[in-house]
Amino acid sequence: MSGTPFLALDGAVAAEGVDEGVAGHYGNPIVEQRRLERGEAIVDCSNRGVLTVTGPDRLSWLHSMASQALDRLAPGASAEALFLDASGRIEHVVHVVDDGESTWLVVEGADAAPLATWLDRMRFMLRVEVADRSADVAVLGAMSTDALEAAAPALAPNGVALDWTDPWSSPAPGAHRYAPDAGHPASAWHWIERIVPRSALADAVAAVRDGRVAVAGSLAAEALRIAAWRPRLATEVDEKSIPHELDWLRSAVDLGKGCYKGQETVAKVLNLGRPPRRLVLLHLDGSDTVLPVPGDPVVGEKVRPEPEPGEVPERRVVGHITSSAMHHELGPVALAVIKRQVPPGLELIVESHGTDVAAAQVEIVPASAGAAVDVPRLPRLGVRK
Repeated sequence: MSGTPFLALDGAVAAEGVDEGVAGHYGNPIVEQRRLERGEAIVDCSNRGVLTVTGPDRLSWLHSMASQALDRLAPGASAEALFLDASGRIEHVVHVVDDGESTWLVVEGADAAPLATWLDRMRFMLRVEVADRSADVAVLGAMSTDALEAAAPALAPNGVALDWTDPWSSPAPGAHRYAPDAGHPASAWHWIERIVPRSALADAVAAVRDGRVAVAGSLAAEALRIAAWRPRLATEVDEKSIPHELDWLRSAVDLGKGCYKGQETVAKVLNLGRPPRRLVLLHLDGSDTVLPVPGDPVVGEKVRPEPEPGEVPERRVVGHITSSAMHHELGPVALAVIKRQVPPGLELIVESHGTDVAAAQVEIVPASAGAAVDVPRLPRLGVRK
Protein backbone atom coordinates (compact mmCIF):
# COMPACT_ATOMS: atom_id res chain seq x y z
CA MET A 1 0.00 0.00 0.00
CA SER A 2 1.24 3.47 -0.82
CA GLY A 3 1.16 6.33 1.67
CA THR A 4 -2.08 8.21 2.23
CA PRO A 5 -2.47 11.84 1.11
CA PHE A 6 -4.63 12.50 4.19
CA LEU A 7 -1.45 12.83 6.24
CA ALA A 8 -0.66 15.98 4.24
CA LEU A 9 -3.77 17.77 5.55
CA ASP A 10 -3.24 20.61 8.04
CA GLY A 11 -2.95 19.37 11.62
CA ALA A 12 -2.69 15.68 10.68
CA VAL A 13 -1.04 13.57 13.39
CA ALA A 14 -0.18 10.01 12.45
CA ALA A 15 -1.94 7.24 14.38
CA GLU A 16 -0.07 4.67 16.39
CA GLY A 17 -0.79 1.03 17.14
CA VAL A 18 -3.41 -0.86 15.13
CA ASP A 19 -4.25 2.18 12.97
CA GLU A 20 -0.69 3.01 12.01
CA GLY A 21 -0.50 4.40 8.49
CA VAL A 22 -3.42 6.84 8.70
CA ALA A 23 -4.11 10.00 10.70
CA GLY A 24 -5.06 9.57 14.33
CA HIS A 25 -6.48 13.08 14.45
CA TYR A 26 -6.28 16.50 12.80
CA GLY A 27 -5.88 18.64 15.89
CA ASN A 28 -9.05 18.08 17.91
CA PRO A 29 -10.32 14.49 18.26
CA ILE A 30 -13.34 15.56 20.35
CA VAL A 31 -14.64 17.97 17.70
CA GLU A 32 -13.93 15.33 15.07
CA GLN A 33 -16.06 12.82 17.00
CA ARG A 34 -19.04 15.16 16.99
CA ARG A 35 -18.72 15.82 13.27
CA LEU A 36 -18.39 12.14 12.53
CA GLU A 37 -21.39 11.30 14.73
CA ARG A 38 -23.50 13.92 12.93
CA GLY A 39 -22.61 12.35 9.57
CA GLU A 40 -20.56 15.32 8.43
CA ALA A 41 -17.08 13.76 8.30
CA ILE A 42 -15.16 10.98 6.61
CA VAL A 43 -12.39 8.80 8.03
CA ASP A 44 -9.35 7.63 6.10
CA CYS A 45 -9.32 3.84 6.46
CA SER A 46 -6.83 3.28 3.66
CA ASN A 47 -4.71 1.08 5.95
CA ARG A 48 -7.40 -1.62 5.71
CA GLY A 49 -6.93 -4.53 3.36
CA VAL A 50 -9.26 -5.46 0.51
CA LEU A 51 -9.45 -8.91 -1.09
CA THR A 52 -11.56 -10.14 -3.99
CA VAL A 53 -12.87 -13.61 -4.67
CA THR A 54 -14.01 -14.15 -8.25
CA GLY A 55 -15.49 -17.11 -10.08
CA PRO A 56 -18.89 -18.83 -10.25
CA ASP A 57 -18.31 -20.85 -7.06
CA ARG A 58 -17.22 -17.88 -4.93
CA LEU A 59 -20.30 -17.44 -2.72
CA SER A 60 -20.98 -21.12 -2.10
CA TRP A 61 -17.28 -21.64 -1.37
CA LEU A 62 -17.10 -18.78 1.15
CA HIS A 63 -20.40 -19.93 2.63
CA SER A 64 -18.97 -23.38 3.32
CA MET A 65 -16.12 -21.97 5.44
CA ALA A 66 -17.60 -18.90 7.11
CA SER A 67 -19.85 -18.42 10.13
CA GLN A 68 -22.29 -16.36 8.05
CA ALA A 69 -24.73 -17.47 5.34
CA LEU A 70 -23.21 -16.09 2.13
CA ASP A 71 -24.48 -18.43 -0.59
CA ARG A 72 -27.41 -16.18 -1.49
CA LEU A 73 -25.83 -12.78 -0.82
CA ALA A 74 -27.47 -10.33 -3.22
CA PRO A 75 -25.37 -7.83 -5.19
CA GLY A 76 -24.82 -4.73 -3.07
CA ALA A 77 -25.95 -6.38 0.18
CA SER A 78 -23.63 -6.31 3.19
CA ALA A 79 -22.63 -9.11 5.55
CA GLU A 80 -20.06 -9.78 8.23
CA ALA A 81 -18.47 -13.20 8.66
CA LEU A 82 -15.91 -14.94 10.84
CA PHE A 83 -13.48 -17.69 9.94
CA LEU A 84 -12.87 -19.87 12.99
CA ASP A 85 -10.42 -22.60 13.87
CA ALA A 86 -11.54 -26.11 14.78
CA SER A 87 -11.98 -25.05 18.42
CA GLY A 88 -14.25 -22.13 17.50
CA ARG A 89 -11.61 -19.45 18.09
CA ILE A 90 -11.70 -16.39 15.84
CA GLU A 91 -8.98 -16.31 13.18
CA HIS A 92 -10.27 -13.83 10.57
CA VAL A 93 -13.09 -11.29 10.29
CA VAL A 94 -14.38 -10.09 6.92
CA HIS A 95 -16.77 -7.35 5.84
CA VAL A 96 -18.45 -8.73 2.73
CA VAL A 97 -20.12 -7.10 -0.27
CA ASP A 98 -20.71 -8.73 -3.66
CA ASP A 99 -21.06 -6.99 -7.03
CA GLY A 100 -22.61 -9.92 -8.92
CA GLU A 101 -19.30 -11.14 -10.31
CA SER A 102 -16.79 -10.65 -7.49
CA THR A 103 -17.02 -10.81 -3.72
CA TRP A 104 -15.13 -8.03 -1.94
CA LEU A 105 -13.72 -8.58 1.55
CA VAL A 106 -12.63 -5.64 3.70
CA VAL A 107 -10.23 -6.77 6.42
CA GLU A 108 -7.68 -5.41 8.86
CA GLY A 109 -4.56 -4.37 6.96
CA ALA A 110 -2.31 -6.82 8.81
CA ASP A 111 -4.74 -9.66 8.09
CA ALA A 112 -4.96 -9.21 4.31
CA ALA A 113 -1.91 -11.26 3.32
CA PRO A 114 -2.48 -14.13 5.82
CA LEU A 115 -6.14 -14.41 4.86
CA ALA A 116 -5.36 -14.33 1.13
CA THR A 117 -2.78 -17.09 1.60
CA TRP A 118 -5.19 -19.23 3.62
CA LEU A 119 -8.05 -18.78 1.16
CA ASP A 120 -5.79 -19.62 -1.75
CA ARG A 121 -4.82 -22.89 -0.06
CA MET A 122 -8.50 -23.77 0.39
CA ARG A 123 -9.50 -23.46 -3.28
CA PHE A 124 -8.91 -27.11 -4.22
CA MET A 125 -10.67 -27.72 -7.56
CA LEU A 126 -13.31 -25.02 -7.21
CA ARG A 127 -13.77 -22.24 -9.75
CA VAL A 128 -12.55 -19.34 -7.62
CA GLU A 129 -9.64 -16.92 -7.69
CA VAL A 130 -8.38 -14.91 -4.73
CA ALA A 131 -6.60 -11.57 -5.13
CA ASP A 132 -5.26 -8.95 -2.76
CA ARG A 133 -6.48 -5.61 -4.12
CA SER A 134 -5.12 -3.44 -1.31
CA ALA A 135 -2.58 -1.76 -3.57
CA ASP A 136 -5.12 -0.39 -6.05
CA VAL A 137 -8.24 0.20 -3.92
CA ALA A 138 -8.77 1.87 -0.56
CA VAL A 139 -11.47 2.29 2.08
CA LEU A 140 -13.15 5.43 3.40
CA GLY A 141 -15.38 5.29 6.48
CA ALA A 142 -18.27 7.50 7.58
CA MET A 143 -21.52 7.50 9.51
CA SER A 144 -23.54 8.71 6.53
CA THR A 145 -23.66 8.19 2.78
CA ASP A 146 -23.90 11.96 2.26
CA ALA A 147 -20.42 12.50 3.67
CA LEU A 148 -19.00 9.76 1.47
CA GLU A 149 -20.73 11.13 -1.63
CA ALA A 150 -19.14 14.51 -0.99
CA ALA A 151 -15.71 12.88 -0.80
CA ALA A 152 -15.54 10.30 -3.60
CA PRO A 153 -17.85 7.99 -5.52
CA ALA A 154 -17.75 4.33 -4.62
CA LEU A 155 -16.12 1.82 -6.91
CA ALA A 156 -19.07 0.35 -8.80
CA PRO A 157 -18.23 -2.68 -10.94
CA ASN A 158 -21.29 -3.96 -12.79
CA GLY A 159 -23.15 -0.87 -11.57
CA VAL A 160 -23.08 -2.03 -7.92
CA ALA A 161 -21.66 0.52 -5.48
CA LEU A 162 -19.22 -1.12 -3.08
CA ASP A 163 -20.53 0.32 0.18
CA TRP A 164 -20.42 -2.00 3.18
CA THR A 165 -23.04 -1.09 5.79
CA ASP A 166 -22.26 -2.43 9.25
CA PRO A 167 -25.02 -4.83 10.42
CA TRP A 168 -24.18 -4.19 14.10
CA SER A 169 -27.04 -1.70 14.48
CA SER A 170 -29.66 -3.97 12.87
CA PRO A 171 -28.81 -7.66 13.30
CA ALA A 172 -30.66 -10.32 11.34
CA PRO A 173 -33.76 -11.85 12.98
CA GLY A 174 -31.98 -15.19 13.40
CA ALA A 175 -28.97 -13.71 15.17
CA HIS A 176 -28.40 -14.23 18.89
CA ARG A 177 -27.81 -11.29 21.23
CA TYR A 178 -26.38 -11.59 24.70
CA ALA A 179 -26.80 -7.87 25.34
CA PRO A 180 -30.46 -6.77 25.37
CA ASP A 181 -31.67 -4.59 22.50
CA ALA A 182 -33.34 -2.10 24.85
CA GLY A 183 -30.92 0.76 25.38
CA HIS A 184 -28.20 -0.81 23.27
CA PRO A 185 -25.87 1.95 21.96
CA ALA A 186 -25.62 0.18 18.58
CA SER A 187 -28.72 2.16 17.60
CA ALA A 188 -26.44 5.20 17.19
CA TRP A 189 -23.79 3.33 15.18
CA HIS A 190 -24.33 3.80 11.42
CA TRP A 191 -20.90 2.91 10.10
CA ILE A 192 -20.30 2.57 6.35
CA GLU A 193 -17.10 1.48 4.62
CA ARG A 194 -16.79 2.60 1.00
CA ILE A 195 -14.33 0.95 -1.39
CA VAL A 196 -12.81 3.49 -3.79
CA PRO A 197 -9.92 3.45 -6.25
CA ARG A 198 -6.77 4.30 -4.29
CA SER A 199 -6.24 7.18 -6.72
CA ALA A 200 -9.54 8.69 -5.46
CA LEU A 201 -7.98 9.43 -2.04
CA ALA A 202 -6.47 12.58 -3.53
CA ASP A 203 -9.95 13.67 -4.67
CA ALA A 204 -11.27 13.10 -1.14
CA VAL A 205 -8.48 15.22 0.30
CA ALA A 206 -9.34 17.97 -2.19
CA ALA A 207 -12.98 17.79 -1.03
CA VAL A 208 -11.83 18.30 2.55
CA ARG A 209 -9.67 21.27 1.61
CA ASP A 210 -12.52 22.82 -0.37
CA GLY A 211 -14.87 22.48 2.61
CA ARG A 212 -17.23 20.03 0.89
CA VAL A 213 -16.80 17.50 3.70
CA ALA A 214 -15.10 17.40 7.10
CA VAL A 215 -12.48 14.89 8.14
CA ALA A 216 -12.04 12.88 11.32
CA GLY A 217 -9.14 10.73 12.46
CA SER A 218 -9.02 7.13 13.60
CA LEU A 219 -9.25 8.22 17.26
CA ALA A 220 -12.69 9.68 16.63
CA ALA A 221 -13.90 6.53 14.89
CA GLU A 222 -12.50 4.36 17.68
CA ALA A 223 -14.22 6.41 20.38
CA LEU A 224 -17.62 5.99 18.71
CA ARG A 225 -16.97 2.29 18.08
CA ILE A 226 -16.11 1.68 21.73
CA ALA A 227 -19.21 3.57 22.88
CA ALA A 228 -21.30 1.33 20.55
CA TRP A 229 -19.81 -1.83 22.16
CA ARG A 230 -18.61 -2.85 18.71
CA PRO A 231 -15.79 -5.49 18.71
CA ARG A 232 -12.90 -5.35 16.25
CA LEU A 233 -10.42 -8.04 15.24
CA ALA A 234 -7.34 -5.87 15.72
CA THR A 235 -8.27 -4.90 19.28
CA GLU A 236 -10.71 -7.22 21.06
CA VAL A 237 -9.56 -10.57 19.64
CA ASP A 238 -6.73 -12.65 21.07
CA GLU A 239 -5.65 -16.25 20.55
CA LYS A 240 -8.45 -17.54 22.82
CA SER A 241 -11.40 -15.45 21.65
CA ILE A 242 -14.65 -17.13 20.67
CA PRO A 243 -17.57 -15.12 19.20
CA HIS A 244 -19.81 -15.46 22.27
CA GLU A 245 -17.38 -13.58 24.54
CA LEU A 246 -17.63 -10.46 22.37
CA ASP A 247 -21.36 -10.71 21.55
CA TRP A 248 -20.32 -11.33 17.93
CA LEU A 249 -23.20 -13.76 17.37
CA ARG A 250 -25.17 -10.53 17.02
CA SER A 251 -23.87 -9.64 13.56
CA ALA A 252 -21.48 -12.25 12.18
CA VAL A 253 -22.94 -15.70 12.87
CA ASP A 254 -25.94 -17.34 11.22
CA LEU A 255 -27.14 -19.95 13.69
CA GLY A 256 -29.22 -21.70 11.05
CA LYS A 257 -26.51 -22.42 8.48
CA GLY A 258 -24.80 -25.75 7.90
CA CYS A 259 -21.39 -27.09 8.74
CA TYR A 260 -18.30 -24.90 8.93
CA LYS A 261 -15.12 -25.15 10.91
CA GLY A 262 -15.73 -24.20 14.54
CA GLN A 263 -19.52 -24.61 14.33
CA GLU A 264 -19.57 -27.31 17.01
CA THR A 265 -18.08 -24.92 19.57
CA VAL A 266 -20.45 -22.12 18.53
CA ALA A 267 -23.48 -24.36 19.03
CA LYS A 268 -22.20 -26.04 22.19
CA VAL A 269 -21.35 -22.84 24.07
CA LEU A 270 -24.60 -21.18 23.01
CA ASN A 271 -26.91 -24.10 23.74
CA LEU A 272 -25.26 -25.88 26.64
CA GLY A 273 -22.52 -23.75 28.15
CA ARG A 274 -21.42 -20.27 29.15
CA PRO A 275 -18.87 -17.95 27.53
CA PRO A 276 -15.67 -18.32 29.62
CA ARG A 277 -14.98 -14.58 29.36
CA ARG A 278 -17.13 -11.55 28.65
CA LEU A 279 -16.79 -8.14 27.05
CA VAL A 280 -17.55 -5.10 29.21
CA LEU A 281 -17.50 -1.35 28.79
CA LEU A 282 -15.55 0.43 31.51
CA HIS A 283 -16.26 3.98 32.63
CA LEU A 284 -12.88 5.19 33.83
CA ASP A 285 -11.97 7.69 36.52
CA GLY A 286 -10.32 10.56 34.67
CA SER A 287 -9.10 12.52 37.68
CA ASP A 288 -5.49 11.43 37.12
CA THR A 289 -5.72 12.12 33.35
CA VAL A 290 -4.46 8.60 32.68
CA LEU A 291 -6.00 6.76 29.74
CA PRO A 292 -5.22 3.03 29.90
CA VAL A 293 -3.82 1.32 26.83
CA PRO A 294 -4.54 -2.11 25.34
CA GLY A 295 -3.05 -4.87 27.44
CA ASP A 296 -3.26 -3.03 30.75
CA PRO A 297 -4.45 -5.43 33.45
CA VAL A 298 -7.90 -5.13 34.96
CA VAL A 299 -7.91 -6.21 38.60
CA GLY A 300 -10.48 -6.82 41.30
CA GLU A 301 -9.95 -6.57 45.04
CA LYS A 302 -10.89 -9.56 47.15
CA VAL A 303 -11.92 -8.51 50.65
CA ARG A 304 -12.40 -11.09 53.41
CA PRO A 305 -15.71 -10.96 55.32
CA GLU A 306 -13.89 -9.98 58.52
CA PRO A 307 -10.58 -8.36 57.55
CA GLU A 308 -7.92 -7.60 60.13
CA PRO A 309 -7.28 -3.93 60.98
CA GLY A 310 -4.97 -2.43 58.35
CA GLU A 311 -5.23 -5.51 56.13
CA VAL A 312 -4.67 -4.73 52.44
CA PRO A 313 -7.23 -6.35 50.13
CA GLU A 314 -5.86 -9.09 47.91
CA ARG A 315 -5.74 -8.17 44.25
CA ARG A 316 -6.23 -10.54 41.37
CA VAL A 317 -6.09 -9.94 37.65
CA VAL A 318 -9.52 -10.58 36.11
CA GLY A 319 -8.97 -9.35 32.54
CA HIS A 320 -7.29 -6.81 30.32
CA ILE A 321 -8.03 -3.63 28.38
CA THR A 322 -8.58 -4.17 24.66
CA SER A 323 -9.23 -0.60 23.49
CA SER A 324 -9.77 2.81 25.08
CA ALA A 325 -10.75 6.34 24.12
CA MET A 326 -11.75 9.77 25.38
CA HIS A 327 -15.40 10.05 24.34
CA HIS A 328 -16.95 13.46 23.80
CA GLU A 329 -19.91 12.67 26.11
CA LEU A 330 -18.93 9.64 28.20
CA GLY A 331 -15.41 10.80 29.05
CA PRO A 332 -12.67 8.17 29.34
CA VAL A 333 -14.01 4.73 28.40
CA ALA A 334 -12.58 1.38 27.47
CA LEU A 335 -13.57 -2.06 26.30
CA ALA A 336 -12.16 -4.94 28.32
CA VAL A 337 -12.40 -8.71 28.28
CA ILE A 338 -12.78 -10.10 31.80
CA LYS A 339 -13.51 -13.46 33.41
CA ARG A 340 -17.16 -14.48 33.36
CA GLN A 341 -17.25 -15.08 37.13
CA VAL A 342 -16.49 -11.43 37.98
CA PRO A 343 -19.60 -10.04 39.72
CA PRO A 344 -21.30 -7.40 37.56
CA GLY A 345 -21.42 -4.84 40.37
CA LEU A 346 -17.77 -5.21 41.37
CA GLU A 347 -15.75 -2.01 41.15
CA LEU A 348 -12.63 -2.73 39.11
CA ILE A 349 -9.20 -1.14 38.91
CA VAL A 350 -7.04 -0.73 35.81
CA GLU A 351 -3.32 -0.69 36.49
CA SER A 352 -1.89 1.72 33.92
CA HIS A 353 1.29 3.79 33.75
CA GLY A 354 2.01 3.10 37.41
CA THR A 355 -1.41 4.45 38.44
CA ASP A 356 -4.58 2.78 39.71
CA VAL A 357 -7.54 3.89 37.58
CA ALA A 358 -10.96 3.16 39.08
CA ALA A 359 -13.36 1.55 36.60
CA ALA A 360 -17.10 0.92 36.71
CA GLN A 361 -18.27 -1.87 34.44
CA VAL A 362 -21.26 -1.94 32.13
CA GLU A 363 -22.23 -5.45 31.09
CA ILE A 364 -22.21 -6.21 27.37
CA VAL A 365 -22.11 -9.97 27.60
CA PRO A 366 -23.87 -10.47 30.97
CA ALA A 367 -22.23 -12.47 33.73
CA SER A 368 -25.53 -14.37 33.93
CA ALA A 369 -25.40 -15.40 30.26
CA GLY A 370 -26.20 -19.07 30.29
CA ALA A 371 -27.31 -21.97 28.15
CA ALA A 372 -29.97 -21.25 25.56
CA VAL A 373 -31.32 -24.78 25.93
CA ASP A 374 -32.64 -26.10 29.22
CA VAL A 375 -31.31 -29.64 29.42
CA PRO A 376 -33.02 -31.66 32.19
CA ARG A 377 -30.70 -33.35 34.66
CA LEU A 378 -30.92 -37.12 34.58
CA PRO A 379 -31.21 -38.96 37.91
CA ARG A 380 -28.14 -40.87 38.98
CA LEU A 381 -28.30 -44.61 38.58
CA GLY A 382 -29.34 -46.40 41.75
CA VAL A 383 -31.04 -43.38 43.31
CA ARG A 384 -34.56 -44.14 44.56
CA LYS A 385 -37.22 -41.55 45.06
